[in-house]
Amino acid sequence: MHPLRALRTVRRRITAVVAALTVAAAGGVALTATAPPAQAASLVEVSGFGTNPGGLRMHLFVPDRLAANPGVLVVVHYCTGSAQAMYSGAQFDELASQHGFIAIYPSTNRPGSCFDVSSANALVRDGGSDPQSIVQMVRHVQQRYATDTRRVFVTGVSSGAMTTQLLLAEYPDVFAAGSAFAGVPATCFATNGAKPGTTAQAGWNSECAQGRRVQSAEQWGDAARATYPGYTGARPRVQLWHGVNDETLSYVNHGEAIEQWTNVLGLPSTPSSTETLGNRTRQRFGGTGDQAPLEANSLAGTSHNLPVDAAAAIRFFGLDGPAPTTSPTPTVSPTPTVSPTPTASPTPTVSPTPTVSPTTSPTPTTPAGACSVGWSVNQWNTGFTANVTVRNTSTAPVSGWTLTWTFPSGQQVTQAWSSVVTQSGAQVTARNAAWNGTIPAGGSVQIGFNGTHGGTNAAPTGFALNGSACSLV
Repeated sequence: MHPLRALRTVRRRITAVVAALTVAAAGGVALTATAPPAQAASLVEVSGFGTNPGGLRMHLFVPDRLAANPGVLVVVHYCTGSAQAMYSGAQFDELASQHGFIAIYPSTNRPGSCFDVSSANALVRDGGSDPQSIVQMVRHVQQRYATDTRRVFVTGVSSGAMTTQLLLAEYPDVFAAGSAFAGVPATCFATNGAKPGTTAQAGWNSECAQGRRVQSAEQWGDAARATYPGYTGARPRVQLWHGVNDETLSYVNHGEAIEQWTNVLGLPSTPSSTETLGNRTRQRFGGTGDQAPLEANSLAGTSHNLPVDAAAAIRFFGLDGPAPTTSPTPTVSPTPTVSPTPTASPTPTVSPTPTVSPTTSPTPTTPAGACSVGWSVNQWNTGFTANVTVRNTSTAPVSGWTLTWTFPSGQQVTQAWSSVVTQSGAQVTARNAAWNGTIPAGGSVQIGFNGTHGGTNAAPTGFALNGSACSLV
């Protein structure tokens, strides 16, 4: 498959307490009672997880503290991306640390680093391509750890969003829900050149990418059901995100995906609720709560390089709270009896972006001693996303921390996660969140934020932790 245009930055937007995504494994898999962490709080490559027909690489993040019977999240990267890029550029590892779930990061080595969503082998359950390899990763984790098989989820960006929707169609008994950021309906990228029994990845589908593959809701639903013929069980919940100005995967695909999933889930084509949240229009189908069967989010004035709202995805999955006592998947029969009338793509209403009020955090009680700060950014013409690693290099733990620095080029923080950030002129102060206030001796915490700049984005100076100067590494 021809690579998608690179998603150059994965901007991270968290507007509430951070939460976590997870992905569920197919079939009945025996669970072990206990298992040691792969390597606490780090991304570790795993080999030997199955036959791996797609030839993918598997990376695993297991937090220091696992929840009892934890959930599992699969995070699928964009074209030109990698497991490490998604791990470093998005917040799902931080959310895993907060909520105690396990995160799987698949990675592909194909030219362009896109996942196969178009070949004949990819478009059928256990057909011998990338979707099957990803499910083998989930099963491997479920065999090694005592996980909650009801709480397995998948999310992805661009090529990863395409893969997310295809996995939800092919493995409805594996995944409880999925969240797709800038994707297309399941099977949309199928090409006429994809022949059954072939293993080569099919080519780029311009018809789909440019929004010219328009079908009825029943046609889209039939295409999704054909990836797992004969299945009559419950279907996963679906969350969709798309920029109205997407120049790579037309916004038309958002409306087509809504048609597909309302049909597959047996939902009315009319939303139960519609809300405007800044530049975001959120529609919910089949329910009005945070875990409606289908949620569709349109982002006005947004290109293919859309922000990834990890917190909203986590709330949709329900991973920000205790495990449910019943299965979270809907019980609606997936086979419709009538063909719903196709609906038009939702038209978002633009309104000012809401501001987030900072929450209080503990007052630092222990001086930092020695410290170092790792600083990295992804940036565009007027903005940037910063990822900051704060390491306590002293011999004593820090209980409650405050990190300060000075911006040299007029930068302004607009949104932060994993810390409470305030700014006065060039001086910035970041205080720990309620859940990451302790930094053990030799340990570290990761924080991040979005910001703006006027064309120059030099690195900050004068980092200090609890008043002690830190080296910039």
